[in-house]
Amino acid sequence: MNISKHRVKSFSVAIFANLCRYIFLIAFGFVLLYPFLYIIINSLKSPLDFLDPSVQWAPKQFSFENFNMAIKALDFWRSLGNTLFYQIGASLVQFLACMVAAYGLARFEFKGKRILMGIMILSIIVPVMMTIVPNYINFSKIDFLGILGLVSRLVGRDVRPNLIDTPWVFYLPAITGVGIKGGLFIYIFTQFFKGLPKELEEAAWIDGAGSWKTFLRIIIPSSGAAAITVLIFSIVWHWNDYYLAQMYLSDNQTLSVVLGSLNEDTIVNILGVGLDLARMNFVSIVFAACLLGIAPMIVFYLIIQRKFIASVANSGIVG
Repeated sequence: MNISKHRVKSFSVAIFANLCRYIFLIAFGFVLLYPFLYIIINSLKSPLDFLDPSVQWAPKQFSFENFNMAIKALDFWRSLGNTLFYQIGASLVQFLACMVAAYGLARFEFKGKRILMGIMILSIIVPVMMTIVPNYINFSKIDFLGILGLVSRLVGRDVRPNLIDTPWVFYLPAITGVGIKGGLFIYIFTQFFKGLPKELEEAAWIDGAGSWKTFLRIIIPSSGAAAITVLIFSIVWHWNDYYLAQMYLSDNQTLSVVLGSLNEDTIVNILGVGLDLARMNFVSIVFAACLLGIAPMIVFYLIIQRKFIASVANSGIVG
């Protein structure tokens, strides 16, 4: 009799726990999905649906013309190309540079290592807004240890190149591992490499592999989980970057900058429509533009998520 009561009680507790779990997951999923559903539905509404108070969710007339107007207003293909070239290219370069720098900090002992670790932590703590002015001045008149400045004095004219509005404002910091969130990426890789068994490297050294060969053949294949994580963060943060792209680029604007500057006047000037029509379509065009802006990253994450799970399973690290 007591056993039956205990089973009923355990069953009731299990049902209650599952019910609470499902309520939490449904509520959490709604909070995450609601903004996307709102953007999708409103991007498909026609101007008449916005003026109709009876339309709350499902539009009476689906209008895909909003996406065509958003593509024109954003100059989408040109902005997308600039984003891929300036931002995503730099993110991939920085990904590799941070991995190499982190391996050196994690596995080798040398003078000044603690100083470099402190600078790495400082680059994580200090926001980019605090360093934007000296960085802008540095890129506008690039120099190295004052050598070009000395040459400029000798020849009587400024020979320091201006890198503003060029790809180098993103690629040069990326090559040195100090681009967007570079310190954080180095820190993540450093902590991961410290946890790798040293026996893997020692076995490679016994077989005659040098530091670079060990890094390429052993460390990189074993760091799948950390690499995919940093790659996702790097690409997403570079894709969404607005502050640096707006400061450094004037002619070749990225998608995030164009999207941030989208307004009624822009729609009137680019699309050649009347102000009244621009105001009626403005909300739908903005939602359509937002959907175009986030769609590539959503597709990228859905693709890379499978590789992330596979990398954890195939990394070869146990415990």
